[in-house]
Amino acid sequence: MHVGFWGWAAFNGFILAMLALDLGVFNRKAHVIRAKEALIWTGAWILLALLFGAWLWLRAGPQSGIEYLTGYLAEKVLSMDNIFVMVMIFGYFGVSPVDQHRVLFWGILGALVLRGAFIGAGAMVLERWHWVLYLFGALLVITGLRAAFRKDEVPDLDRNPVVRMARRVLRLTDGYRGHRFWVREEGRLFATPLLVVLFTIEATDVIFAMDSIPAVFAITQDPFLVYTSNIFAILGLRSMYFVLADFVSRFVYLKYALSAILVFIGAKLLFAPVYELPPLTSLAVILFSVTLAIVASIRKTSREASRETGAQSA
Repeated sequence: MHVGFWGWAAFNGFILAMLALDLGVFNRKAHVIRAKEALIWTGAWILLALLFGAWLWLRAGPQSGIEYLTGYLAEKVLSMDNIFVMVMIFGYFGVSPVDQHRVLFWGILGALVLRGAFIGAGAMVLERWHWVLYLFGALLVITGLRAAFRKDEVPDLDRNPVVRMARRVLRLTDGYRGHRFWVREEGRLFATPLLVVLFTIEATDVIFAMDSIPAVFAITQDPFLVYTSNIFAILGLRSMYFVLADFVSRFVYLKYALSAILVFIGAKLLFAPVYELPPLTSLAVILFSVTLAIVASIRKTSREASRETGAQSA
């Protein structure tokens, strides 16, 4: 769909206004995000995303609406793996629940800028060299297969290059200074460990974007649809973190669903010259894969919990 300068400006203006409302009004004071509050914000972002999809459907037609919704859902699902890594990062650095919201806000704000740059660069590359799409397809298939056979190992953040670089380059305080990233002590400017956490979160998102953005480009090559679906999915990631952080590790089969989605989207792209699947097919495959993985995971963890309870009572 064709969107002029003012369409892009209006969308980005709306997003900035929502972020200002979030941080400047509803979350002006640092506090622990409770499950109820997180659920409300998660629902609000999902509702806004769906309303925007309905507007696209009416303005540009069913295909644009379906492609946007499929891209949004794919990005949302793939970001669940990101939540698991965020939990490990916050646990490793010992970030208090009060400060996690602030880190995620600025981390996601940075992610919006970086992803916008990635999407813009990707759109320009595809416009000039369309065959790069097939490289995206091959990359998604390989990444999906590797994810399926990847062992669930806790990453050693002491060896993380971003963490090591930050500790080497920055003048760091010996501990946290509330929710501040920078402090001035004895006339000198110091970074706090919270800034290192922010850099680590940003670097993690860049790595995940290498998979998710090509996946959305495989669904639609319309830059506006890729961008808006990505932005809405990322904006809801912060609140979704506080909803899922406590039990995302219980989704033991989720990685297989993510793997299947990546392989499916990559294969769909590679075989597009031979046979192009209807847009609804991709949407159905993503929904089915995630639903099956979550239901199977809940049943497995419930059975294990029942066995443990029975063993303790015996």
